[in-house]
Amino acid sequence: MKTPAFETLLFAKEDGVATITLNRPDRLNAFTPEMMRDLIEAFDLTDADDEVRAVIVTGAGRGFCAGADLGSGGGTSTFDHTADEARPLQIKVNGVRRDGGGRVSLRIYDSLKPVIAAVNGAAVGVGATMQLPMDIRIASTAAKFGFVFARRGIVPEACSSYFLPRVVGIQTALEWTMTGRVFGAEEALARGLVRSVHAPEELLGAAKAIAREIADNTAPVSVALARQMLWRGLEARHPMEAHIAESYGIMARGVSDDAKEGIASFLEKRAPAYPNAVSSDLPNLWPKRVEPEFEV
Repeated sequence: MKTPAFETLLFAKEDGVATITLNRPDRLNAFTPEMMRDLIEAFDLTDADDEVRAVIVTGAGRGFCAGADLGSGGGTSTFDHTADEARPLQIKVNGVRRDGGGRVSLRIYDSLKPVIAAVNGAAVGVGATMQLPMDIRIASTAAKFGFVFARRGIVPEACSSYFLPRVVGIQTALEWTMTGRVFGAEEALARGLVRSVHAPEELLGAAKAIAREIADNTAPVSVALARQMLWRGLEARHPMEAHIAESYGIMARGVSDDAKEGIASFLEKRAPAYPNAVSSDLPNLWPKRVEPEFEV
């Protein structure tokens, strides 16, 4: 895959790991309409590229993302810019403009590749909420987080009212959103928002080590399915829904070339070389699932 050029991101791929770097360091990588479009397009690219086994998201300079760029309109749902039809900034449904941060979060939620956030600095507003549908979050000791919406007279966005209580529990989610206070990496670790905290110079290396553990040892189709099964399981009304999906998955994967290779490589004590590709061999474990539409 040719390395793409984005206005607000840096995109790099090395040994099966794609790194997306929010790249507006002079504005602490504040979120803009163009960044929304670039992020959605970047995840479209990583999904389509079978060489990509894991995705890391981080920020350039001192910040991860300091929230919406207030100079661009005041919030992720209030931007008012023009765009070409192929890459729309705004989508209105019955007069309601869709939240741009929510469009990014929904795209990350649908990712077919595991996503690791390497939070290197300030992550407030949409900079905090866009991380929630990422699978693993690690933070620098310099990182700070804030769900500051109530202090700006607005409300949580980027689907965070869905994701945040599922990640950290309802009590912590309510405290953080109702107070709107900014807190450090150690509190984020203690409350379960991040997996681990690292020295700034060690952060990206730690993220890459997690990505390598995935890329070097696991079947990409199995990883994509596991990611879908666990995230969609949060929506389930009964364990039977998980049982059905798992039964489909065991049946489909059990006869796959990946399963044969997994067993053979284990018995032969060698590294696996899984032949199946996410782009062509991903089974549908939810044949009756209907994706929701934005309807108001």
